[in-house]
Amino acid sequence: MRMRRAAIVLSVLSGVAGVLGASAVEAATPADIVIDDTYVFPESMSAARDGSIYIGSAKGIIFRAKPHASKAEPWIHPTPQNGLLSVFGVLADDRSKTLWICSAPNSLRTPPAVGTTALMAFDLRTGAQKGAYPFPAPGGICNDITVDRGGTAYASDTPGGRILKLKPGAKSLEVFAEDPRLKGIDGLVFSEDGVLYVNIVSKGQLMRVDRNADGTAGAITELTLSDTVGGPDGFRLVRGRTFLLAEGTSGRIDEVTIDGDRAAIKTLKDGLISPPAVTLVGKTAYALEGKIRYLIDPKLKGQDPGQFKVYAIPLPPAP
Repeated sequence: MRMRRAAIVLSVLSGVAGVLGASAVEAATPADIVIDDTYVFPESMSAARDGSIYIGSAKGIIFRAKPHASKAEPWIHPTPQNGLLSVFGVLADDRSKTLWICSAPNSLRTPPAVGTTALMAFDLRTGAQKGAYPFPAPGGICNDITVDRGGTAYASDTPGGRILKLKPGAKSLEVFAEDPRLKGIDGLVFSEDGVLYVNIVSKGQLMRVDRNADGTAGAITELTLSDTVGGPDGFRLVRGRTFLLAEGTSGRIDEVTIDGDRAAIKTLKDGLISPPAVTLVGKTAYALEGKIRYLIDPKLKGQDPGQFKVYAIPLPPAP
């Protein structure tokens, strides 16, 4: 009898262990994220250290998905007070507790967003606006943001071919770099050792922008790519000089490893609809579908783009 009871108990415990083991695997499997709204047309995304994900939108709404959430919900809304237009670039900076935002006019939106492009800062915890910094003449379009180790924020001006910067405590932006080769600049990111890399969305290029000892812009070098990239957009650091890259027109998410003047391109996921952004949470890349074709393609314009999602992509092990 005792042996029979022991066998039954062991069987039950094994079953429980199996269920718990399966639950642990499921919990460890990253889930896709649905954006809780319609006609969002997101353009950028960023993750904070705690795993919260922040997403901008053509509507000017900033969505937030809390850690491990499967849904991104509206968090900051445009108001006359904050002056948000369409939200392009988004960058969560834990060190300064700031959510950096690119606010930009957008003629494709209904109704059109009209105004002056600006770099804006919001409190990463409360969502309260901390500052707004209009782009200096001739204006342009603020498209994405990165921050260096000293806390200086850098923003790309896509049509102007400029990189603007805002030093800690500064009241206005200043031009860091302006060059015809930067026309079409979109994503920008610092490597772990402080080297600035940018992409040119209109030309499928990646470039290194050196910084001189006095903080001014130095040489601009186009990198040799191991594969072509289509519409390079969101650009995020993984480690060292390895990055994540979203290819908007090719529908791909890549891992990019830079060595000197060469960049090795490895596709992690393809088949996405206009992915403008990618971000990193732990060992998972999250890829955002923008579906911009529904705004610019005459065959799709006016049709329902359906649900907007962020796709979880487990990263391959580091070499």
